[in-house]
Amino acid sequence: MSVEPGEASPAAPDEPPGRRARPGRRARLGIAAFLVAAAVLVVVAVATQGPSEPGLERADVGAIATDVVGKAIEDLRSAPATSVAVYQQILPSLVQIEARRPSSSGDAGGLGTGVIVNRSGAILTALHVVDDATTIRLSFVDGTTSNGQIVSADPDNDIAVLLPERPPQPIVPAVLGGAGQVGDEAYAVGHPLGFVGSLSSGVISGLDRRIETPGGRTLRGLIQFDAAVNPGSSGGPLLNRGGQVIGIVTGLANPARDGYFSGIGFAVPIGAAGGAADAPPK
Repeated sequence: MSVEPGEASPAAPDEPPGRRARPGRRARLGIAAFLVAAAVLVVVAVATQGPSEPGLERADVGAIATDVVGKAIEDLRSAPATSVAVYQQILPSLVQIEARRPSSSGDAGGLGTGVIVNRSGAILTALHVVDDATTIRLSFVDGTTSNGQIVSADPDNDIAVLLPERPPQPIVPAVLGGAGQVGDEAYAVGHPLGFVGSLSSGVISGLDRRIETPGGRTLRGLIQFDAAVNPGSSGGPLLNRGGQVIGIVTGLANPARDGYFSGIGFAVPIGAAGGAADAPPK
């Protein structure tokens, strides 16, 4: 196993969709169920009133309850998918990172991803995305571009914190969450192979994993997931169904040594990654 390099030919930035998300499908389902139950109780109460007022026939009660249930189901079907809400919530905090490094033929560019995590505009990313870079170029979804600099690094967790010289306005930090558990839905957002602003979905498939990096360092305590990631995804956020950042993508299992996704990705839990940016523990 090895950490993917996080490098790919940059592609033109996509146009950003909307900003903030609507409640998740589970929340909407709970609301619909509550409304259905309330409606049925009201109907039953009316149907069972004392002899002073005429009650409803049993068939009328069933018809009204069926209409309420049908309307709730129709509303759920017309609501956007959870993945849509997750993507809209994280997009204002997403950053495209282009790291330039010296090479024999000039500067070699590598593309990676970052996410804004506080009101100061601090950006979390994978250290291997920006390590040894001579220039770091940042692009935000509002069209702002800026040079960036590394202000702190945590090599043991492959995490770097960047600050832009010119942050976007307004600064919209991501919401941080817990690490989750095996089987939870997981979403990875980044710029794989230069396709800017891509989302993939899957589940958390393991916790407390360990991998060896090409430099010989061992990364421990990682989240294993099966949402697709490729070079350019490194440093991007791993999200739960609520759109909260639960990890920072660091690498992928690569038995073929070709650097491309084979079904297993890894992320540093946000509790470990966020400490480099003085984020609250999770």
